This record gives sequence, structure tokens and C-alpha cells, in this order.
Amino acid sequence: MAETPKDVALLAKIEEQGLAVRTLKSANGDAKAVDEAVAQLLKLKEEYKALTGQDVPGASKGKPAKKKDAKEEGEAAAKEPKEAKGGKGKKGKSEAKEGAGEEAAAPKGDEPISKRKAKAAEKPADGNEVKEDFSFPAAEEEILKFWEEIEAFKTSLKFSEGKPEYTFYDGPPFATGTPHYGHILAGTIKDVMTRYAHQTGHHVERRFGWDCHGLPVEYEIDKALNIKGPQDVLAMGIDKYNGECRKIVMRYSQEWEDTVTRLGRWIDFKNDYKTMYPWFMESVWWVFKQMFEKGLVYRGFKVMPFSTALSTPLSNFEANQDMKNVQDPAVTVAFKSVDGDYSYLAWTTTPWTLPSNLALCVHPEVEYVRFRDNTKNAEFVCAKPLLKGKGCLYKEDDTTVEILAEFLGATLVGKKYTPLFPYFQSRADCFRIVSDTYVTTDTGTGIVHQAPGHGEDDFRVCLAHKIINNEDIPCPIDESGRFTEEVPEYKGMYIKDADKEIIKALKASGKMFHESTVFHAYPHCWRSSTPLIRKTVDSWFVRVEGLRERLMKNNQQTYWVPSAIKEGRFHNWLSEARDWAISRNRFWGTPIPLWISDDGQELVCVGSIEELQELSGRTDVTDLHREYVDPITIPSKQGKGLLKRVPQVFDCWFESGSMPYAQKHYPFENKDRFEKGFPADFIAEGLDQTRGWFYTLLVIGTCLFDQPPWKNLVVNGLILAGDGQKMSKRLRNYPPPTDVLKENGADALRLYLVDSPAVRAESLRFNQKGVQDLTKDVFLPWLNAFRFFEQNAKRLQEAIGSPFLFDPSARCESANTFDRWILAYAQTLIKFFHEEMQAYRLYTVLPRLLKFIDNLTNWYIRFNRKRLKGQSGDDDAWNALWTLGEVLLSLSKLMAPVTPFFTEWVYQRLRPYLARTMPVQWTPAQVTTWLTESGLGQHVALFQQHGIKGVDLFDLSHADLTSMGLDRCTDRKAILRSTAQLIAAHPTKEVRVINNVSEEDSVHFQMLPQPKEEYYNSEIERGFDALKRTIEAGRLIRDRNTLPVKYPLRELVVVSKTPFVVDDVVLLSSYIKAELNIQTLTVCDDPAKYHVQLRAEAKADVLGPRLQGAMRTVVSALQQLTQEQLEAFQKSGTVSVAGHELTASDVLLTYEFAAGTQTTYSAFTDADILVLLDVTPTQEMIDEGIAREVVSRVQKLRKKAKLQPSDPITVTFQVVKEDPATNLGGVLAAHSGSISAALDGQAVAIGAPEAGAKILGEEDTKIKAADLKIWIVARS
Repeated sequence: MAETPKDVALLAKIEEQGLAVRTLKSANGDAKAVDEAVAQLLKLKEEYKALTGQDVPGASKGKPAKKKDAKEEGEAAAKEPKEAKGGKGKKGKSEAKEGAGEEAAAPKGDEPISKRKAKAAEKPADGNEVKEDFSFPAAEEEILKFWEEIEAFKTSLKFSEGKPEYTFYDGPPFATGTPHYGHILAGTIKDVMTRYAHQTGHHVERRFGWDCHGLPVEYEIDKALNIKGPQDVLAMGIDKYNGECRKIVMRYSQEWEDTVTRLGRWIDFKNDYKTMYPWFMESVWWVFKQMFEKGLVYRGFKVMPFSTALSTPLSNFEANQDMKNVQDPAVTVAFKSVDGDYSYLAWTTTPWTLPSNLALCVHPEVEYVRFRDNTKNAEFVCAKPLLKGKGCLYKEDDTTVEILAEFLGATLVGKKYTPLFPYFQSRADCFRIVSDTYVTTDTGTGIVHQAPGHGEDDFRVCLAHKIINNEDIPCPIDESGRFTEEVPEYKGMYIKDADKEIIKALKASGKMFHESTVFHAYPHCWRSSTPLIRKTVDSWFVRVEGLRERLMKNNQQTYWVPSAIKEGRFHNWLSEARDWAISRNRFWGTPIPLWISDDGQELVCVGSIEELQELSGRTDVTDLHREYVDPITIPSKQGKGLLKRVPQVFDCWFESGSMPYAQKHYPFENKDRFEKGFPADFIAEGLDQTRGWFYTLLVIGTCLFDQPPWKNLVVNGLILAGDGQKMSKRLRNYPPPTDVLKENGADALRLYLVDSPAVRAESLRFNQKGVQDLTKDVFLPWLNAFRFFEQNAKRLQEAIGSPFLFDPSARCESANTFDRWILAYAQTLIKFFHEEMQAYRLYTVLPRLLKFIDNLTNWYIRFNRKRLKGQSGDDDAWNALWTLGEVLLSLSKLMAPVTPFFTEWVYQRLRPYLARTMPVQWTPAQVTTWLTESGLGQHVALFQQHGIKGVDLFDLSHADLTSMGLDRCTDRKAILRSTAQLIAAHPTKEVRVINNVSEEDSVHFQMLPQPKEEYYNSEIERGFDALKRTIEAGRLIRDRNTLPVKYPLRELVVVSKTPFVVDDVVLLSSYIKAELNIQTLTVCDDPAKYHVQLRAEAKADVLGPRLQGAMRTVVSALQQLTQEQLEAFQKSGTVSVAGHELTASDVLLTYEFAAGTQTTYSAFTDADILVLLDVTPTQEMIDEGIAREVVSRVQKLRKKAKLQPSDPITVTFQVVKEDPATNLGGVLAAHSGSISAALDGQAVAIGAPEAGAKILGEEDTKIKAADLKIWIVARS
């Protein structure tokens, strides 16, 4: 229930009265005064309960606690813990900062900060509000409501205004499809890094962008309207066609926004950019004009990848985006020589290009042969390496072939042949042999047929040999991939359909030498999935080939993760970069701003709307799409009439590559801001963008400013279906993201993706079970850790009669070794976290974070459960809870960029336990406590009289103190000396409030923690490493010998020659003994004492590939090494064996008992630690183990009955069937005291419950071979 201002005011009074009780006790007030103060406190609490129907936050709500009268309350206050060892008192400093979780005080003069209403942010009254059937997805939905109510993302940006800018570019997706896992992965990486930047003191603008133009949109409209080609569009009208495109551009935008928001990604959808906005298009025009004016743009005829489905050329990098394995015809055709009775053999997998043949090409330096095929009774010419053998024209042993002559390819140049088809036979100087070194002898015949309208090499070679010129290139294929009237027999026929007809015609004319098929990778249109062809087109190009050196130089200025992609794949692509065809023969796109005269001699490039209006005389230009600018003409300055715009539009990759400038409408607006933030600090996308967005960004940045447009780049790998195939909606081989979010939540999905090989640019096979496992293995233990903290913080509060608060900015003075370890370990993690996040290495950060959660839950909490429960006293419990609370708080902040929902959930529930850390927020009561702690208690009444608050301490002066009536100079100096120390320890920092939202209201408004130097302790961390290795070895030995840890064992021996290992084990021996349930722990530095010796084993997977044939020799030599040599190797890490230098990574060193050794020990080794465990228990040990088995059954029954640890019960046992070997009755009688102690002191009885007893739970169970009945009975 949300609190009202009246509730808050009453809580403030309760807080101040609670502090007054503490102050009186600290000042040794008399009992009567304490009783009166406690009575007033109880009265206020009753008022609060009457007003709200609830106990004051911090009071128990599970089983109602017995109310204390004033005397009892006073006695409880008197028994509250004194100052902890080390100086920081539980009553003093921590209590003084009481209430920080209830409401953060506003800066002086501001109104109080209102409570948040959303459930996600409400402060839980006790641990019972964390339900057993906790749902992470449901909790996330509540957090989303909370964020929406406080406008969390928008507010966070306001809080960060004025901080250093961190520039981020978001690559624009198309909204014509729904988001898939590839989008989610890249989006999560972007969100993690930009959240990290924000929480390290930066202002990070995050705007979502949309790719609105181009093939994806047009393809959908063409399908919907059955448009077959450009003529259909022109007949329909460009305005109507573009209107249809505009309608569907944002078809799935709401699905995108819903999914991205549900994933917890903070990005601005309202202030987005769309490539179809006129202001965005205008900046694209400006980019193009800069390149045009630098002479980087030209018009040319080139053979380009061409999509017949979309009737437009594609860029070279687009052509490789969708390679498919297909089966195509493979034909070897005979071209009849005019110089003799023989034919030239040429091989092709595109029979449809044969009607366009103009020449044949050979390699000038390869040896060719003229041979006779006696079966065919005909003579042919081919390359000699391809005549006989595997993959050649004939088998090696074929005797039907007779070589007649041998010669180099150069001797064939100039020879003529008869055209296969008559369509271009009238062309002069064609149908002859030419040569070029691109011809290979890998496959085919060594003679390549040349169709210059359909092959880049064909075009280049034919142009060089003057078969064609730039103005006249035969290309009888239209934009839909159909033959034109130049080839009348196949006119209107689609090229792939024409293959069969052409093959038939060749067979009929006797020109088909051989026909087969080939299965090979072939490029397909990335949008329509139809085969691409190569076609000569009239295009506009950017001169990229001349920029290669500058592109590679600029690439070297950037930082990539992983770097191998930068140095390998991307560098190689840049080193062979081709001129970029930026024009598309389409309609829905940014028009290329070139106006040209009819004779093509006058060309004007326009760079802005204003310039177009000036040149054209128009004043009504508001939209730059084709239907608006195509009718606009520009008067010629050379007397050539009116200039008209060229018909092409920009490749949509040109638009996305221009987004750094266009999203800011640069240079027309935001000029200073753009230039300060360029280049971007960070970008991220998938591996496929190395030839896409990353490439176009770099090309345009180099053309404009000769610098890369980004500093840091993260490349993610591809996400595949679980079977390793491409994810396919048609095959349904992956679960929809919306289902995974609904079932498992966003945090688990985010964590699964960023803690995967995909962040190292490797492929990830998506498996929903991996997401589910993270909930089980990470989030549930984390949740339970918080539950345990909260339950025991409530228990402590009830025990001491006042709130438990800890100050994360202060030092926890606990002397407990485990506390010191987990706090030191946390600082090491924080340091590592910042180092690796600043290096953008998520793949190293996430494993360490998850390992920390494991160490927290499975080591710290496991070993300190009794302390946290208060079984070692309230003082010790306070220290343990402070430690656990501080670590949970640090963990929530560190994990916030990765798992934003659960960290917010934990943070909100930790806030009631946070002491106010900033003196500027202190109330007069807190100032009173500070005065008392500082030895200035004699001035409390004076400060209370004048209502001095924390903020007043920061400008307190001698004059102020004099005016308050403090005449003694020594007193004033003492007070001002203490305030100076306070200010030095707590620099002034006011908690800012925007629209009643405080900086403390969300974990995502918090700055990430920095390491606290005072907690560093490398020796303790090292010691706990030895402890964990020892315990894990002991557990393994127990498992191997089927000895549950409930059963005690006599002795554990730890052997190590590393001095500090022995010392560390001795220091932590009590923990090791307790965890492994052993009676004696012995340390030793001499393995021989226990007849144990070293053994060396070669790591075959490491050495095998390296040593190959020498592997056996090395293995044998390793076995011959003496103990002295092995010990030297263990110490130095290197050893020479059979002439090979080996290191610790090549050889596994283990310990084993010497041959013939009789021992009761079982051994396990971990590097420099050998653990020996005596595995022969005594009868006494067996009985103790049986008693522990009984305790375990009772605890499970308590849990089944949903009882709390504090619920008063009596446990009764009855042996239904005794087993002499087990002697269960005797064990129960002998160990009843230890069973009771293990059950938190609950009563234990032998025999059935009394008649009428309230049975809370009962169970029949088996302990070894004995049958036991257990009852849990309510106890008043």
C-alpha cells in the first residue's frame, strides 16, 4: 500500500523518537527517562497501526510478536548491543542514519520526496512479502510499471545532464519484420554498455533509428500489388506507389517498441530518427555533395550483382549476404574453329549467358592441347591439366583420347571461331580468342566463354581487347531477368527457364560436348531469396578503390572486440574494397540529388532544400521523395534548357552509413554538439555488418573527414537454431522471443545472450533450456540470498528493538575472517569489472560476476548461516548482516547494466536497511547522535533548541555558534574541528529531485561502486582460495567413497610444498573441519611421509598436435622422471623431456600412493595441494551421522509444513521398527541434545504426541534399515 503524507510524517516522528531512546541510553540517561521515551515510542507506533492497519516497517508480520510494555521496551533498549570491536557501533553511527530507506530527504528548501506507488518500488514490511512461488517475469512486469510511473529513462537523462557526453550510434533496423534474437543480442550489448557509461558519470543520448527506405519495403509492396517490374510502378504512378510504401514502413514498429521495452532496454523511441524524414534525407544530400565536390562520385557502366526480383543492382558486399547451396546445370560447349576442323571447349554453369557470348579467353602461360576423341570422331582444344584425371574431361586411363598437338595459350590469341548463336554475329572484331591470367585450371576446360554483359572479368577482358567499348555492351536481359527482343527465340523467357531450352538447342546443333549438374554455393538476393545475376548497368559510384590505404589506416585507429575481426575479416575486406555502386533503380528512397542536361554534359549536385529552391526558383519544397522532387527542373547555366533529376535513388546502405550526421540534421542543426561528439564512443552490431553498416560508416567517414566515425566497436556472432541451422519462421526451429520473455523473463534471456560465445563474435546455438538454467542456477540462489538477508535483518530488528541499518559508504569493522574475505573479494571484483568493461570485454566480465554470486551463496552464506541468524550474538549478527547487505548492494549495482529488472527489485528492498550516508540529509535527531558520538554530547540541548540539521553543519561558523549562545572559544573550536572532519569524510552532495523523483529512487540512477581500498586483502583472498580447493577436494573424496558429509570422519591431511598454502589452511582449519565434518586436520609439507609421490601425465590434446610422431617418446620419458625432477618441475613450471621443453600447460601433475602402500586414506590433488582423507569411520561417528540424518528429515518436514524457524514447536520421534545394526532408538536417546541444538533449540521428545496435541506435520521415514515416525507439534 502506498503511503500518504500523513503516514510519512508519523514515520518521521517514530524515527526521531527511536533515536531519542538511543540517545538517552548513550548518554546514560536514568531509567525513568528511558521508560518515558519508550512509552512515547510505543504510543506513536500504535497511532501508525491505527492509521494504516499495518505495523511500522521493520516489525514482524508473520507470527505476531508479543507486545512489550514500557518496562520491557526499556529493558530491551538497555540490552541493545554496544559498539562493535573496531569502533563503529550498532547503536551509534548506524542508528544515527536510521530511516534512509523510508524517504530520502530533499535538499534544504525542497519539498519531501514522494513515495513511489508502484508495487515494485514499495518498501516491504518484512521478508514474508517475498513469496515462495516467486515469479521473475511477474516481478519484471511490476518493475516496468514502476519505471513508467517515474519515467525512469527520461529522468535518468535529466540527472546526467551536464556530465561528459558519451556518444552512441544505433544502427537502424527495418520495421517491416519483427525483432529476432540477433536484434535482441545486439540490443542487449548496446544497452549494457550504455547503461555502464551512464552509471560511470556520463550523459548518454540513446535514440532509436529506423531504416525506412529500400528493397525490404518495396519488395513487400511488389508482392502485395503483384508488381512485376518498373513499368508497372510507372503505370501506377510513383506517388501512389510510394504512398503504399509509406503505409507499411512502420508496420511492426509497435511490436519493436513493446519487445525492446520488455527487454529492459532504455532507448528513446519518441525522439527517434527515420531515414524517410525530410530533415534526415537533407543531411544525406549534404553527405553526397561533399563526396561529389571531392571528385569521389562518377557515373559508369559496370557489371553488378543484380536482383531480378527487385529489378535493381546491389552492392558487391550485399551480394555475399545470402549464399545458398544450389544445383545448377554444368555444360561443356564446343565452339567451332574457323581455322580447322576442331572446336574449342568451354565450360559454364550459366547456359543462359551463352547467347551473349562474344569471345573465348585462355591463360597465356598455360599449356593447351589439341586432341582427338576417337569415340566422338572429332578434335577439340582444352588446357592440358584438365584433359585427363580426377575432375577432368576424361579419366586418367581413358584410351580413346589422342593428343595431336601441344602449345601455350598465347599462341591461340586472335584465332576466330563460329558464334554459337546468330544474335550478335554482325558485331565487328568479335568471336575470337583473347587471353588473361584470371583463367585457372582448377575446374572446367581452361577456356572461359566471355559474355561481357554478365561477368566482371568478362567485361574487363573484353574491354581491354577492344571486343566492346563503354557505350556498347550487349546485355539482352531486362530488369526482371527475362530475354529482350535481341534474342527473339527466348524473348520474355526468364533466364533460369531458358537454360533448358538453350541446352536443347545446343544438343540439336551438335555443339554440346557434355552435360551434367553441379552443387555449389551461389549468391542470392538478401531480401527476396532469389538467385542474383550479373548484369551491366548504368550506375553512380563512389571511388572506394583509391581510398583503400586510408580506409585501412583509419580502421587501425579503432578498437574492436574481438580484435581478430578487425585485423582479419574487416581488414581483408578493406584491402580489396571495390568502388561502391550507390544508386538503385527504384522508387522508395532518397533521390540522388543530381540534375543533368539532356546531352549529359551539364551536371549539378544539390546539397540542401534551400539550395534546390534557389536553383529551381521553387519555394514549396518540403519533402524530398521522388514524387516531389522529380518534377522539379533547374534552368541550365550553359544554355542547355532545363536540367532534370537523374532517376535513381540512393542505396539504403548509403543512408544508414550517413546516420551519424543525418540523425542530428548535420550541418543544418546541432553543429557544435555533433562535432564535439564525433566520432562515436561506441557502436555494436552483428558479424554480418562487417561488410554492411561498419563498412559504409567507415567509407563515408573517410570520405568526409578522413577519420573513422567510431572509437570502440563490439561485434557479436550469429544466433542459430538449436540444430545449428539458420533460424526459420517457416521451419519453426526456435521459440519466439515473446514466449521466452513470458516464460523466463528478460533478465534470464539477456544474461544468457551476453554470457555466451556470441559476444566473442562466435555462433550461438539458441537453447531455451540454457535460459531456464540461469534462472535455476543464478537468479534463484541470488533471490534466496536476499531472502535470507531480509529474514534475519527482521529477526535482528525484533531482537534489539530498533531498525537494522548499515552504511555502505562507511567501513564495516567486522573482524570475522569470512566477512573480511567476501568484502575483499568484492573489491577485487569491482576493480576487475571496471577494467574489463572499459575494455568492452563482456565475455570476461560475466563469468566473474556469476562466479561471485556462486561464492556468495555457496560459500559465504553457507558458512555463516548461524552467525546471520544471531546464534553467535546480535553484535556478530549485525556485522554479518552489514557485510551481506553491502555485498548484495554492490552486486545489484554491478549487475544492473546486465540484469536491470532483478537488480532494481533487490535494490528497492535493500533501501529500508540503508543508513543515510550524507550528513546534508541528517535530521536534528541524527545531528544529536553525531554530537554524542563525537564527544560533544554536552551541546545536544543547544543544537536541539536551534533545530540544527545536517545541512547546517556545512556552513557553521564561529559567529553562528556565538549567536546560539556558545561563548567559550574552546567549545566552538572543538565543534568546528569535528564538523571539518565530518565534511572531509562526507563531501557535500545533495540528493537531487526531479519531478518528485530522487536520485536514490532507482538503482539505475546510482553510480557504480568503486573499490574500497580499506577492504583489500590479498592474503585473505589467497587463503580462501586454498580453503575452497581443500574443501572441494574433500567433497570429491567423500562422493567417490559414498560417504555423506553428515557422517563425521577422523582425519583430513593437507600436503603442500607451497609455504603459504600450509599457513592458510591452518588459519582457516576450523571452517574446513566444520564443512567436511572431520575431527582432526593435519598439514604437512612432505608427501613422502604418507607414501605419496608425484606422477606426470602428458596432456595428449595439447601435445599431440605439436609433437605428432615424437609423442610416444615424450610419454615414455615422462614416466622415467625421478621424484626430484618432478618436484623441480612442480616448482619451476618447466622441464626438458626427450629434447622437448614442456610447461605446466603441457603436463598434468598428480599425486598417487606408492606401489604396495596399505592406507586408510583416499587422495585427491589440485595443483600444489594434496588432500588425504581417512575414510574409515568409527561407530561413534556413524551414530553422529545417523543423528544428522534425523535432523535433515525434520528440517524437510518443517519446510513442507511451511513453518518459520522461529515458530515454537516440539518434535517427537517413535521408532516403529528397530534395526540392531542401526540402533536408532539408542542414537536418538544419546543425541537428543545435539538434535535439539541443530533444530534451533526446539524441544525434542521420544514417543508419540499427547492426545489432543496440535499436529503441524507428520511423516513416516526410513533411517538406514530402521523405520521412524516423526511428528511436529505446536508449542505455546
